[in-house]
Amino acid sequence: MTNIPETGRTPRVQIRLVVIQILVLSLLGTLGGRLWYLQIREGDAYAKEASGNHVQQVVQPAVRGSILDARGVALADNETRLVVSASRTDLLKMPDDGKAVLTKLAGVLGMKPKEVMEKVRLCDAETPQPCWNGSPYQPIPITDEATPKQALQIRERAEDFPGITAEPQALRRYPSPGEANTAQVLGYLSPVTDEELQQAQDTDSPYLRSDQVGRSGLERQYDKQLRGKAGVTRYEVDNLGRVIGQAKADPAEPGSNLVTSIDARVQRVAEYELNDAMKKARDVWDRNTGEKYKADSGAVVVMEAKTGRIVAMASNPTYDPNAWVGGISAKDYKKLTGKSSNYPLLNRAIQGQSAPGSVFKVIPTAAAVNAGYSFDGPYQCSSSYSIGGQVFKNFESKGYGPISLGRALEVSCDTVFYRLAHEEWKRDGGTKPKKNANDWFYKTAHQFGLGAETGIDLPNEVTGRVPDRQWKQDYWKANKGAWCKYGKKDGSYAEKIAYENCLEGNRMRAGDSVNYSIGQGDTLVTPIQMATIYAAISNGGTLYNPTVGKAVISADGKAVREIEPKAHGKLPMSRQTLAQMDEALEGVATRGTAAWRFANDGWPQDKIPMHAKTGTAEVYGKQTTSWFATYTKDYAIVMTISQGGTGSGASGPAVRNIYDALYGVADDGTIDKKNALLPKPQKSLPKVRTDGTITSPKVSKDPAKEQRASQKDETAPDEQQLAGTVASPTPENRDTRRRRRRNRGRGSRRMLT
Repeated sequence: MTNIPETGRTPRVQIRLVVIQILVLSLLGTLGGRLWYLQIREGDAYAKEASGNHVQQVVQPAVRGSILDARGVALADNETRLVVSASRTDLLKMPDDGKAVLTKLAGVLGMKPKEVMEKVRLCDAETPQPCWNGSPYQPIPITDEATPKQALQIRERAEDFPGITAEPQALRRYPSPGEANTAQVLGYLSPVTDEELQQAQDTDSPYLRSDQVGRSGLERQYDKQLRGKAGVTRYEVDNLGRVIGQAKADPAEPGSNLVTSIDARVQRVAEYELNDAMKKARDVWDRNTGEKYKADSGAVVVMEAKTGRIVAMASNPTYDPNAWVGGISAKDYKKLTGKSSNYPLLNRAIQGQSAPGSVFKVIPTAAAVNAGYSFDGPYQCSSSYSIGGQVFKNFESKGYGPISLGRALEVSCDTVFYRLAHEEWKRDGGTKPKKNANDWFYKTAHQFGLGAETGIDLPNEVTGRVPDRQWKQDYWKANKGAWCKYGKKDGSYAEKIAYENCLEGNRMRAGDSVNYSIGQGDTLVTPIQMATIYAAISNGGTLYNPTVGKAVISADGKAVREIEPKAHGKLPMSRQTLAQMDEALEGVATRGTAAWRFANDGWPQDKIPMHAKTGTAEVYGKQTTSWFATYTKDYAIVMTISQGGTGSGASGPAVRNIYDALYGVADDGTIDKKNALLPKPQKSLPKVRTDGTITSPKVSKDPAKEQRASQKDETAPDEQQLAGTVASPTPENRDTRRRRRRNRGRGSRRMLT
């Protein structure tokens, strides 16, 4: 046996031991470095994160403040309902994404499985309504109309309905006091989105995932004040989720209440009269088109003349804002957004734009005086006016001979304004304008506030349009390509217009100016703009920002912040011109185009001087738009009906009836103050009790009942309004005077502007 010397093995063993020692030391060094990094350098951050893992938050939603009318009647408040909700997070943990659970839930709730599953899917660009546009981590409401029996079934069989809850919750309610819908003014709520959560994170009013936020109307405009602050209680829990203590609790702060200048009684009358006027217009034959008027939409504004506060604002077609509460159904969403329902979500009082027709004539009247023309004239009111080979006719081709500007307003003589506008167009250089053209007619319109927002405290107001030289240039640049492609020199009327616009659409032509002078052509205004202007004529020339909000009152009633009226300008005319215009507009109601609605039909002009202007706007491809603008020393009322006919014919009776309700005017022209809904604008705020609640009067189902007390009329349910979800009771026999007024209008009325 051969012995191997140990000296040959020793160096290899030593090398291996050294390598192992190095590896061990390296591992120990790496581990130590990592421990230092985690415990020393990043220790605070990880400690904070670890602490958060053992804190759970419980959110107590804040009670949203109420929206009240001027007398304290609730237009929007809250009620407790049984709400069934689903946790999408829990459902997605199931093998079938919760389909079996949702199908079983549909059976309990009496709903279709598809309907329930659509409720919990998330909204995106490709997913149609209904869907959930709130946070995916927030419980998604399936229904807010669960019965106690259904809620009990779900709670007692919790093992069959994982991720499903059934519990009472405070939900928004729109009670429609006295059948005053007020939908577009109030707006509606929907869940906060992740994008909104992120945007509001660093503001002084951050959102919580459980929040509902205003999407339109007052709910959106005053969302911060109405929303309040949700309560958050933080509990310390162990690894098993057991509560081991309370870390911190922030109590919920209820939202403030918003008192508006709306009077629910007047609002109801305005809504009814607008809807009724539209229905009546649909029975009138349009001799120009050979069919009945469509009267497809309309709006009315009742405004305090001296403050700009809104007493009533109605838009038609309308809808029921309660449809949004607890999540909107596919059927209701289609009604509210579909073309067939004519987009009832639009507030046409502030978003409806149309040519104003003759109610616009107060602006060229002021412009003419500013340009140096005499108010007294005389100016020739001929049956027509020719420019080149084109003839511009007076309405119904009637002439009145030499008259003043005041008389031109009274009889709504178009040709007087044609001449003035044409003369000014020539002075400014015609199609080749001077460098510093005066453009009085366009400049004055801007000074009246047209082409800009009025500043009303409602979102998404539109500006309308003043088609001045700058607008012509910008519009031509934007549309030249399409005009040149479509236009034909010898084509149809539309093709000829496109051809002309392609060549010189940027030029202010004589025809543009004369059409503009009577509120036609490319001019667009909104009802709220015209109400602001006529209120300013009434109050002596101040253009107020229209306001709906009157005061914000804290939930405990201790803090009251009144919303004071603000002005944004003055009418561009002297006191003398304003007085002359005021007299002329009174003449419209006493001896002009609106006399048959007022002076000739029992209006007490000596006690309540009425001023008015009628308007019938022609729109290419459509029937005429009805306009009626009026004011007293207290109120300005403007109504418009798209494709509704003449101003005094379609809108006139409805506006007269609103005034009758406001002032309590009886059939014989006497004034019964007991039957007057609001003979003077309400200045005071409703009283606040010591507990913070606000007193409110009892509301009759028929707010105009007092006005018809002696008539013994009965009420009957009206058919559902277009788009809708709102059915309003309507007096079938309002009174004999109204029937006589409308019958007179149908049979023998002159088609006046």
